[in-house]
Amino acid sequence: MAKRQPKFARSAKSAGRLAPRPGVLSAPSRAPSTHWLTLGRRQIQAGEIESAIASFEAAARAGAVTADGLCGAGIAAYERGADVEALALVTAACRRAPDRAAFHANRGFVLFEMRRLKEAVEAFQQALVADPNHAEAYVNLGSICAEGRRVPEAIHHYRRALAIDPDNIVARYGLAIQRRHACDWQNLETEEAQLTALLERTVARLGPFMRLAAPVLPREHLRAARVWAQGVRVSSADALPAAPAARAGEKIRIGYLSSDFYHHATAFLAVEIFERHDRKRFEITAYSFGPDDGSAMRQRLLGAFDRFVEIGQLDAAQAARRIRADGIDILVDLKGYTHGSRPEIPALRPAPVQVNYLGYPGTMGAPFIDYIIGDRVVTPHDAQALYDERIVQLPGSYQPNDGQRALAQTVPSRADCGLPERGFVFCCFNNAYKITPDIFALWMRLLEAVPDSVLWLFEANATARDNLYYQAGAHGIDPFRIVFAPPAHLPEHLARHVHADLVVDTLHYNAHTTASDALWAGVPVITCMGESFASRVAASLLTAAGLPELVTPSMAEYEASPSLTRWTRRAREQTRRAVRCGSP
Repeated sequence: MAKRQPKFARSAKSAGRLAPRPGVLSAPSRAPSTHWLTLGRRQIQAGEIESAIASFEAAARAGAVTADGLCGAGIAAYERGADVEALALVTAACRRAPDRAAFHANRGFVLFEMRRLKEAVEAFQQALVADPNHAEAYVNLGSICAEGRRVPEAIHHYRRALAIDPDNIVARYGLAIQRRHACDWQNLETEEAQLTALLERTVARLGPFMRLAAPVLPREHLRAARVWAQGVRVSSADALPAAPAARAGEKIRIGYLSSDFYHHATAFLAVEIFERHDRKRFEITAYSFGPDDGSAMRQRLLGAFDRFVEIGQLDAAQAARRIRADGIDILVDLKGYTHGSRPEIPALRPAPVQVNYLGYPGTMGAPFIDYIIGDRVVTPHDAQALYDERIVQLPGSYQPNDGQRALAQTVPSRADCGLPERGFVFCCFNNAYKITPDIFALWMRLLEAVPDSVLWLFEANATARDNLYYQAGAHGIDPFRIVFAPPAHLPEHLARHVHADLVVDTLHYNAHTTASDALWAGVPVITCMGESFASRVAASLLTAAGLPELVTPSMAEYEASPSLTRWTRRAREQTRRAVRCGSP
C-alpha cells in the first residue's frame, strides 16, 4: 500500500514565530542551565531517555530554553534524522506546556515515524483535547488508520481535517487514496483531476506510490518521485567519503536492500534470483530491515545469500556505514517508495552503483539511484525521459518468478469458492484501489454480454465490497453476479485459480504479482497496455509467456477482443496449454 506521509505540525506556525533551529539549545550562556542541556544530550547517547527528558525540562525551568525552543529543537533533530533526540525534546516541551496542541501533534508525528503507533495515536488525541480544531492531528490519525487498513476510519479523519482546513493538501490526497481503496467513486474523478492540477503548482511532498494508480500521465509519476526524493532526510554530517575503487580480480559484491525478506510477495518473486547468482563471479548480501516471521520462505532466504545482515535496529547512517564497510559494489533497492521503504539509506551513497529494481514500478526520481531494471515492454528506451535512472533492459520480462511455487494438493470446489456450478468466470484478484470506474463499467458490459457469467474479485475490504455491489446494481447487473474471494495462503490461492476462465486486468496499475500467479496457475490474462511502467507489467509477462495476442492497445480492443466475448472451451484449453509452456 501507499507509503504514508503524515504532516508535521510545525510549532512555528502555532507559536506565531519561526521554529528555533538546532543552535537553540546552546544559545544561553549561563553555566547552570546549559549543564542540563549537555547532560540531556549525553543521556540520549547512553540510552537514558527518561533522564534526558527530565534534564531538558530542568533546562527549561532554569531559563536556558523555552518550551517553544525545546519543540523547535526537536523538529531540527528530526530533520537531521535523530529521532530519539527529537522525541525527548518534544516530550519535554509537552510536559512544560501541556496545553499546546502543536507540541502534542509534533510528538505524535515523531512517534509515528518511529513506528510506535499506539503512543502516536494517544499523542494526537491529546492534541485534539488541547485544540479540537487541530487539523494536522486529524490528518495523522487518518494516516495511521490508513496504514492499518481501517478505511472507513481513515476517511472519517481526513474529512474532519478538511472540514477544519479545506486547503489541506495532505488530507485531500489521503482522502482520495482511501476512497480508491473503498471503491467510493462519487465525484472522485473530478476531485482527482483538481488534485492533480493543484499538485502541479505546488511542491507538497506526498507519497508517490499511489500516484502510480491514478489516471495521470507518467510525467506526473516523475514529478511526484522527484519531490519525494528531495525530502529524504539525511544529514551532511553523515555523508560518506567517495567509495574506493573496485578491486581488480575479486568477485563483484551485490547487496539487496529490503524489508520483505519473509513470507511476502517480493520474496516469492525474487528468491530464485538470489539462489541462482553465479557464485564464481558474485558475492551477494541481504540487508534486511523487516520482520523474521519464522516462515519456510524466511529460512529459504537465509540460505540463499552469502551473508544475511539485519539492519532493522540501525539508523540510516549506521546502515549505510555497514554497507560501505562490507565493500558492496552494487546496491539493489528492492523497495523504492513502497510501504516501509528506507530511501535514507541509499541516499547516503553507501555503494558506488545503486539500482531500483522490482519493488517499485516506476522511477524513484532520485540522484542517488543510477539505474532502473526493466525490459523492452515496461521500460522502452524511448521512454528514457520519464526516468531519472538509466534504463537497463532484461531479456524477456523484468519480473522473476519462483519455479518452486506449488499449488495446494486439495482444490476447493466452485461451491467452496462461492461460484455457481456453471457459467463463465471472469476474474480479477487485483487490490481494490486498482479498480477504476471505467474498467468496472467495461466489466459490467461483459457480464451483460455473456449470459450466466460472473465476476470473481478479491475482497480487499468490506467497504469496497459493498460499494462494488452497489455499483453493479447501478449498471443494471445483479450484484450477486459478483463473487468475492477472501485472502488465502499462496498454495490455496493458486489452486483456486482453476475455476477462473479469464483474468481481466485493471488499467492504470496492472496486475503484477497477481498476473504471474494467474499465469503460473494456467489461467490466461487479458490486459490493455498503458504508457507507464505500472500499466505495462501484465503486457511484459504475457509477451514473455508467448501470448502477445492477449495484450491490447486500447480499451475498445480490450472489450471487443474475441478472447472476452466469444470464448469457447476449446480456445480456453489451447491458451492454458500455451500459458503453462511459456509462464515466466
